[in-house]
Amino acid sequence: MTAIAMVDYGMGNRRSVAKAFEHVGTPIAQTSDPDELRAADGLVVPGVGAFPEAMRRLRALGLDDVVRAHAQAGKPVIGLCLGMQLLFERSVEHEGADGLGLLAGQVVRLDPRGLKLPHIGWNSVRWERPSALCDGLPDPAAFYHVHTFVAEPDDPSIVLGRGDYGSPFVSFVASGNVFGAQCHPEKSSTHGLALLRNFVGICASVHA
Repeated sequence: MTAIAMVDYGMGNRRSVAKAFEHVGTPIAQTSDPDELRAADGLVVPGVGAFPEAMRRLRALGLDDVVRAHAQAGKPVIGLCLGMQLLFERSVEHEGADGLGLLAGQVVRLDPRGLKLPHIGWNSVRWERPSALCDGLPDPAAFYHVHTFVAEPDDPSIVLGRGDYGSPFVSFVASGNVFGAQCHPEKSSTHGLALLRNFVGICASVHA
């Protein structure tokens, strides 16, 4: 059976994410144990809160290097919400901080053009290209977002889907075995569960 683990560094709605994976038939381990994480076929990096604090906690537990090594070994990683932002090189949030550096680019404040921040609610995402992560999903597809900051990839070709809140923003990225969802798939009903099921399938294909 495909083994997927969630990186538990004390931030993020981890129980909701775990329940969503259970709902699609794949219970996942929620752990901060480096050995358990290394043994997994795929890793989920959740996150709710501030980028600098998240990176401080990951580094304090030595989990930043575990996630990097997992991705560099060609095994799938998906970052959810703040977890997606952590995949990038740096963020301007608060005092600024370096990220995991798995994807080139930075995290900046969303330009809502007069709309209220944070952006909270359902948003239609249009897909920019095919990917196993969005296979079978409609175009556009609706996902639930809660965020003030957004990723700005250096390479626009890694953008998988965009939403719009005052201005367009990157909602999904995919680069090889590294994936990110700015939304909360675990709160996004049918489309969110389908996306997580697709990630399980990606992990299974690599494991096989």
